[in-house]
Amino acid sequence: MSQLPYPKLTAEEAAAFIKHGQTVGFSGFTPAGTPKAIPTAIAKRAAAEHAAGRPFKIGVVTGASTGPSLDGELTKADAISFRTPYQTNNDLRKGINAGKVSFFDMHLSQLPQNVRYGFLGKVSVAVIEASDLTADGEIVLTAGVGATPTFAFLADQIIIELNSKHPKALRGFHDIYQPLDPPHRREIPIYKPSDRIGQPFVKVDPKKIVGYVETSLEDEARGFDAPDELTNKIGENVANFLAGEIKSGRIPKEFLPIQSGVGNIANAVLGALGTNPDIPKFEMYTEVIQNSVIDLLRSGKIKFASGSSLTITPETLQGIYDEIEFFRSRIVLRPQEISNHPEIARRIGIISINTAIEVDLFGNINSTHVMGKQLMNGIGGSGDFTRNAYISIFTCPSTAKDGKISTLVPFVSHQDHNEHSVQVVITENGVADLRGKSPRERANLLVDVCAHESYRDELRSYFANVKDGQTPQTLSKAFAMHEQFLKTGSMHGVNWA
Repeated sequence: MSQLPYPKLTAEEAAAFIKHGQTVGFSGFTPAGTPKAIPTAIAKRAAAEHAAGRPFKIGVVTGASTGPSLDGELTKADAISFRTPYQTNNDLRKGINAGKVSFFDMHLSQLPQNVRYGFLGKVSVAVIEASDLTADGEIVLTAGVGATPTFAFLADQIIIELNSKHPKALRGFHDIYQPLDPPHRREIPIYKPSDRIGQPFVKVDPKKIVGYVETSLEDEARGFDAPDELTNKIGENVANFLAGEIKSGRIPKEFLPIQSGVGNIANAVLGALGTNPDIPKFEMYTEVIQNSVIDLLRSGKIKFASGSSLTITPETLQGIYDEIEFFRSRIVLRPQEISNHPEIARRIGIISINTAIEVDLFGNINSTHVMGKQLMNGIGGSGDFTRNAYISIFTCPSTAKDGKISTLVPFVSHQDHNEHSVQVVITENGVADLRGKSPRERANLLVDVCAHESYRDELRSYFANVKDGQTPQTLSKAFAMHEQFLKTGSMHGVNWA
């Protein structure tokens, strides 16, 4: 490190390069690979500027969500003018829903190209966490890639957070590739999850690197609850459905690559796929590699995992580093533009498995908003995969809030994925295969198979009296269950008359 030709900075000195009104691109994808010391210093600087009566806010563009040291600290310091594309921080979420932070959601695969096209304005500074840095501008990333190559390419200045928690031996885990922009773009030559098409580092003009900050900070990835009876049942239903598809010949006997969302249900689904004897060894082409994937890589059930980040607990990440040569041939980390690319998803025939907040009677999905207006996290990469999957699956429990909310509703209060993209819905009660079914057939199947038994009669009452229309929808009553919850605290007891 002492031989690097770049100035060694404190986090405070690095933060001084950031100017009010600039847009800053931060590395990482989820908390993995996200800088921590410099954003915290930027937040402190913002607080000092505000105390002195001077404005200080920046545009924050990331790969996906970050940790409390970035989204949390900057929000608490009132230092964010706008934020995109995805978040999971409670402080930031409150700021967005209160209208204090301007947030716009987008598909994660589109973020890098939208930045390159200039749709989001000028990215002036890139702040990048690295495991290694060379004098000629090779940046070896840490546990997440995200949109880092694009930020580094476009920014006038680059500041490196050199984190010794991540070994230099990570060189070789990353496959950094940026497509050309139209009209010069060519096909992306990935034909199986393990294919590599790029470089193991981000290459930049060394003159753009204004300095580096040495840190030794763990990733801020949060753990998830252990699977319980409900999530295990959902997982079993997913695994049994896919095993049945193999037996029927609708999925080839060697299986297909899996894309999985993040969270408790996703962990339970992967666990069920790992233990089901009728599911063969498989590969993953996904955006986030989480703890359960690492366990299945060790057992051999998962043969290879391609993603954009290792979104895993610090203990699990250290386990990878302790066995780094074992995992070197089993994991690759890519820019989100490639990990989530629709062309590749369609070509290799992924099976997408994502989580819904609510599902309506016709197969439309809300995965981002509560009661139509309160943002939870964002659409993330689910749309990138759902629209282009060989089979697209959405999972959710049949109820929420101790049964006071039905996740099956007449019409979703916010739509992220429409009925034309959603093929299968799975709850703890069963599997609704919506392929080849009309809206009325979908409605009956979803109520009979997926809805909680305490809500089935109410849901049937909604569309029972609609006699005409290809889709039996009643606009005046479409949100009656949502309104009932807002008035009484429960969706039960709607008067459909």
